[in-house]
Amino acid sequence: MTLVGRSAPNFTAMAVMPDNTVRDNFELAPFIADRMAVLFFYTMNFSYICPLELAELNTRIPELQKRKVQAIAIGVDSHLSHQWFKRLPQTNGGPGNVQFPIVSDMSGNICQGYGVLINESVPLRATFIIDRIGVVRHQSVNDFPLGRNMDEIIRIVDAQQHHEKTGEIIPPQWQPGKPALLATPESLMEFVRRAA
Repeated sequence: MTLVGRSAPNFTAMAVMPDNTVRDNFELAPFIADRMAVLFFYTMNFSYICPLELAELNTRIPELQKRKVQAIAIGVDSHLSHQWFKRLPQTNGGPGNVQFPIVSDMSGNICQGYGVLINESVPLRATFIIDRIGVVRHQSVNDFPLGRNMDEIIRIVDAQQHHEKTGEIIPPQWQPGKPALLATPESLMEFVRRAA
């Protein structure tokens, strides 16, 4: 199931905030209000790849903030488990004090709404990039053993923002500052000639 091109399903749930307090009624839509968002589903606390991914995502928070992008992690553990997990430094198997909300989806309803829940219990490693008007523009889903590349998440954010600003479409391997193209045969030919 793909959500690309559709409105991101809104939700309200308990979440552990960056300062480690618990918000009982964290709601996606007002939290991201007029900003892009990265929704980052992960399998479970106290596992192996998940703390590495969350810690790595945390290192990209300054880059996301520069781009006015909110990061939100979603896991199926309780808010209490999320709090304890955040308190563990990486050297003890945790992600450390990550500076983005971690939503508690114990019912699995959020994961199910995004189509990433497996065996009615845990989500796959899924990333959704939502634009400023609440539409999903990117969706990727990895199997459990495959960790994500945070630089690619930043690149997709940059590509979406470039497209919104210029109307240009984004070729493969594109990086900020590199040429993009218009959706015309002439622009494609010019792009190919420049790349040759």
